[in-house]
Amino acid sequence: MVREITIGQYYYAESVIHRLDPRVKLMGTLIYVIALFIVNNILGYLAIALVLSAVIRLSKVPLKFIVKGLRAVMIVLLLTVSLNLFLTPGLQLVHFWIFTITLEGVKTSVFMALRLVMLIMGCSIMTLTTTPNNLTDGLEKSLKFLEVVKVPVHEVAMMMSIALRFIPILLEETDKIMKAQAARGADFETGGVIKRAKNMVPILVPLFVSAFRRANDLAMAMEARCYRGGTGRTKMKPLRYQRNDIISYCFMAVFMVVVILISTFATLPFERF
Repeated sequence: MVREITIGQYYYAESVIHRLDPRVKLMGTLIYVIALFIVNNILGYLAIALVLSAVIRLSKVPLKFIVKGLRAVMIVLLLTVSLNLFLTPGLQLVHFWIFTITLEGVKTSVFMALRLVMLIMGCSIMTLTTTPNNLTDGLEKSLKFLEVVKVPVHEVAMMMSIALRFIPILLEETDKIMKAQAARGADFETGGVIKRAKNMVPILVPLFVSAFRRANDLAMAMEARCYRGGTGRTKMKPLRYQRNDIISYCFMAVFMVVVILISTFATLPFERF
């Protein structure tokens, strides 16, 4: 499962999405998330799914690579869907033992499953097509206005970028530790919840030690290169909008308007019941 987590990884490819300004991708991700929480009918989800599939195709990132990241959150997804399916009051469809399935519960659970799946897939596109350095520059440039209220924008962007960069490193380290402990006879698959939690101790201790060591090495490397924050720093490759970036912003505006109109006025016949 550790190797199936794709968040924080970068997939190299020559595509239009990869060449977009990171600020465009950050804004696009924000609009995409807002749209997912605005839609309330099947037509809205179909429209978002169509746009998501087009973006994935343009990014040239294999669909199986993106879908692979869903396996790591499958338990959370199933738990969320089950809670909405059995605990939502409404028109009763099926009742067995202490569980009741209602029409509203089915609708809510289906929408919640679609929302979570598309949320994870859509947000993964941003990290898969944006390098940590570009992501830092994009965040810093996008949040520049917060410097007026004394928010350390550069430092915040740097911390977020480092956190994203460390995710695949720590996952790889976890996988190595698990294999090493399994070779020594450790068992992580059998037993109850308490026993499995205790069996995780031989993994967590060396993982934390390794994480602190890497953090210390990174701090020493930054200090050796005279890093003193963002004040007065210049960029070797300053961000500048290109023609495709302007077109992408226009597409985002049209996409948001369409989603709002569909959510407000469009409904399918079976959704009225």
